[in-house]
Amino acid sequence: MGLRKTAQKTVSNNCAAKVMETVPMVMRFIRADMRARGSYEELSVPQFRTLAFLDRNPGASLSELAEHLGVTRATASANTERLVQRQFIDRCDHPEERRRVVLKLTTAGREHLQANREQTRKYIANLLSSLTEEQILAIDEGLTLLRDVFEQQPGTK
Repeated sequence: MGLRKTAQKTVSNNCAAKVMETVPMVMRFIRADMRARGSYEELSVPQFRTLAFLDRNPGASLSELAEHLGVTRATASANTERLVQRQFIDRCDHPEERRRVVLKLTTAGREHLQANREQTRKYIANLLSSLTEEQILAIDEGLTLLRDVFEQQPGTK
C-alpha cells in the first residue's frame, strides 16, 4: 500500500471515529429537545419513530416496520394499532397478498410529525446562528457528503 493510500486510510479512520462519536450525540440532543418541547408527550419514542419511518417509506409493511424498530411483528402491530386509533396511520390489506398489511401516514400523522420536526429544526438553527457563515456552510457541506455516502446503503431508510 502506497504512502498516499495509507494516509487516506488514516484520515478515513479518524473521520469514521468522529462520525460514530458525533451522530449519537446529535441524536440524543434531538430526542431530548423533542421530549422537552412536548413532542413525545403524546407519543412514545417507538411511535414517533414509526411516523418518521412511514414518512420516508409510505406503503411499508408491518414486517419492514418491525425490522426498522428492532421489535417483533406483534410489538410493531400493537404500536401501529395505537397510531391507527389516533388516526395518525392508515393500515390496510395489501391488494395482492392477503396476509400483508400496508401502512401509510394520514394527513394528521404527517402534520404531527412535521410540526415536531419544525420545532426542533428552529432550535438547532438558533444554536447554529452563533457560528460564522463559513462554519455553517462547512457543516452543511459535510452533512451533505455524509448523507450521500450513507443514502444508498442497506438499512438506512
